[in-house]
Order: sequence, then C-alpha cells, then structure tokens
Amino acid sequence: MYTLPQNHRIHHAAATGRHNRRHDHHVVYCAATTPIKTRPKLEPLVIKTTPLVTPPKSDDPSLKSTWSHRAWVATGCTTVLASLASSIVGSYDSHIWVEPVLSGFVGYLFADLGSGVYHWGIDNYGDASTPIVGSQIDAFQGHHKWPWTITKRQFANNLHALARVVTFTVLPMDIIFHDQPVISGFVGMASGCIMFSQQFHAWAHGTKSKLPPLVVALQDSGVLVSRSEHGAHHRPPYNNNYCIVSGVWNKLLDKNKVFEALEMVIFFKFGLRPRSWSEPNSDWTEAMEDSLIKTSIP
Repeated sequence: MYTLPQNHRIHHAAATGRHNRRHDHHVVYCAATTPIKTRPKLEPLVIKTTPLVTPPKSDDPSLKSTWSHRAWVATGCTTVLASLASSIVGSYDSHIWVEPVLSGFVGYLFADLGSGVYHWGIDNYGDASTPIVGSQIDAFQGHHKWPWTITKRQFANNLHALARVVTFTVLPMDIIFHDQPVISGFVGMASGCIMFSQQFHAWAHGTKSKLPPLVVALQDSGVLVSRSEHGAHHRPPYNNNYCIVSGVWNKLLDKNKVFEALEMVIFFKFGLRPRSWSEPNSDWTEAMEDSLIKTSIP
C-alpha cells in the first residue's frame, strides 16, 4: 500500500477540509408571497323609491259624506240631545238649576282638555298600523302636511268617527243616569263638544269671510278655538296648542310644559320617542293648496 508522505497528508487533509466546508454551506431561498385580494361580490344596485303622496282633490270621494256617515252622526246627536234633555227635565222636576249648569260648564272644559290630550297622543305616537285608532293617527299626521283639506270634508264625513264613539259611550250613560240631571248635564255637554270638536277644528282652518257670522263671533269671544290660536300648532316646533274645542287649556299646558313632562315619563318608562323630538321634516311642513298656487302664478 502506498503511503503519502507526511507533508502530503497535511495538504490533503487541509484540502479535504476546505472541500467539506464548501459543501457544508446551505443555500437559503426567501420567498415573499403577497396575499391575493379577492374582489368583493358586487350586489345589484337597488334604488328604493318612495311613492309620491298627493293630497286629495276637492272632488275626491274620500272627502264626501256617505249615508253611513250621516247615520252615525244622527245617532250621535240623538244620544247627546237625550243627555241634555234628561238634565233639563230633571232640573225642572227637582227645581235645581245651578248644579246642572255648572256641570255642563265643567263638561265643556273637560272636552277641551280631552281634545288636547288625544290630539297630542296621536300626533306623537303610533302610525297607520296602530290598532283601533290607526286611521285617525294617519289622518292627523297627514293633516300637518295638508291642513286645508279638513275644510274640504263634508260635515258628516268629518264627524262620523267621533259620533260612533259617542254613540257607544253615551247611550249606556243615558239609560243609567236618566234621573241624574247633574251627571246628564256633564255627559251631554262633554260628549257634544267632543263629537263636534272636529268641526270646531275645521272652522279654525277656515277664513272669516267664508265662516258663518255666529262662528266668527264665538271664535272671537274665545268660546271656540280661533284660527290665530290654532295656527300656532301648525308652526315650528309643532308641539303646542293641541286643544281644539276652545283652546282655553293651551296656555296653561304649554307654559307648564305638561306634555313635555309626559313625553319624558313615557320615554324613560317605555323607551318611546315622540315625533315632536325629531327635527320636523317635509311631512310636517304645510304644503300650499293647489288653488292658491294657481292664483299666485301670473
């Protein structure tokens, strides 16, 4: 066997070491990958359109009285007159007049207060889908947009809803309290003013030149709510002057912020926000009557 000399072995070992070290190096490749962004799925564009709501025309059937409307108004008037007649007859038989007259006056005041509370409630809460009173809520809220339409409604059309309520409420009272002149006086006056409150309301939107002189005199004396007083309800902030019989309660209720306090109680108790807290939008802004627009155009 051939043996390398000592110095050759040293050089061979060194060369072998260098060769091994060369092969000991590891090559590391770094690859940077960028995540691929997926394009979001595009949904088809859907434009929601709000149907154009227009006020009823003067010849619209919804403003006309039907025989059903007239029947309910006749029935309501009959129940009211029955209460007043019972009060008069009872007063004559018992020789008392002051108490029935005072009770009638209290009924008149009660009707004005009741009209304000009811008006405030349906102006601020609920909508057309609310059970029982949904149609009235929808009508009163639309009334802010076109308040003059109430003057176009025929008499029975305007009163029949309240007349129906009065009939079912007052008729049992007429039977039970027929011999109580004080109670009958209160019931007759309160129910009569409540039933006719919508007509008083309509007169408050009329012009003096078109109203009967007696109505104008009653408005000027404060017996019925006047156009100037009720007009404040149709101006910003739309949260006052709710009473529509005589309006005698309006100053007291608004000055003491009674309805604002009730709104706070309802909000903290049930979490319901009244519409009067929202910035009035176009639904609250009064639209000009078509006839006025036509006459203003040269």
